Amino acid sequence: MNLRFLETFVWLARIRNFRLTAEKLHTTQAAVSSRIATLEQELGVRLFNRADREVTLTLEGTKALIYAERLVNTTQEMLENMKDPALYTGVVRIGVIESIIHSWFPDLMTRIHRAYPQLEVELAGDTTIRLIEQFNKGHLDVILQTDPVFETNVQNLPLCDFPLRWFGATGLNLHGDVLTLADIAPFPILSFSRNSGPHRYLERLFKDKIEKPVRINCMTSVSAMIRLVVDGFGVAMLPPAIVQEELATGKVSFLNIDSEMPNMSLVCSYRSRSETRLFQQIALAAQQSAHDFARSLPREVARLPSSEVPGDPWALVRS
Repeated sequence: MNLRFLETFVWLARIRNFRLTAEKLHTTQAAVSSRIATLEQELGVRLFNRADREVTLTLEGTKALIYAERLVNTTQEMLENMKDPALYTGVVRIGVIESIIHSWFPDLMTRIHRAYPQLEVELAGDTTIRLIEQFNKGHLDVILQTDPVFETNVQNLPLCDFPLRWFGATGLNLHGDVLTLADIAPFPILSFSRNSGPHRYLERLFKDKIEKPVRINCMTSVSAMIRLVVDGFGVAMLPPAIVQEELATGKVSFLNIDSEMPNMSLVCSYRSRSETRLFQQIALAAQQSAHDFARSLPREVARLPSSEVPGDPWALVRS
């Protein structure tokens, strides 16, 4: 039985789309269809129910997938363990949130390039919610974000913690005195993307402490949020790790708010079903970059993970 055909079967079962599977395997839809048809003929069963946009496994296909994954993973593990890291070729797709891009991600890219000089990195910068969506669809191999992915054959590795603090433009003259949430409520509140952990936290925080509605402006771009804070448009709860330059130049200042601030726990999620060694090594390199970054800064800016990957880092903000 052709191993490449089995690999095609495994990826089609995950992605459930002939075109996307063909793109993943750098081949054509016709080739994917031919491989699946050959497998079905050899096994004497129909593996997929075919629809216009998506395919689903048949009962027989579900049974066959268990064995196909074992064969593909065992073969891949053997090849990976015999391979010189410097000879890795191809593309690894990494998704990363902006808070990491603006801090220790350049160091990680240097590590990857040094260890795997022939490897091409395809980078997707986005919000945690969208990265997890793309990861679950099979479009990303490794993601660096804030929420663990609890799925079969996915590993989560804790990276570091970013404490969160309130910031405002120095020109607003809000720094120095101890402020309450009521003091900053009249200003536009800038937040990470809607339904993200920090956004949920802010909604619950102001709901519990402030009687009247508070304007929370959600943004998918951290760069845009920092720029608006610098320009004095509003105030935001951000990791000090990503506004060090703005702090050093006096463009923004800490706001001393009389409410306890949470930590943003960063985590790396990667697939452990195929290409395990490569993805695991990239995850370990990410952890080392995060740890080195945390050790180089005061604990109020960045710190080593306080614990293992939590079940839900923002669970306390949910009712």
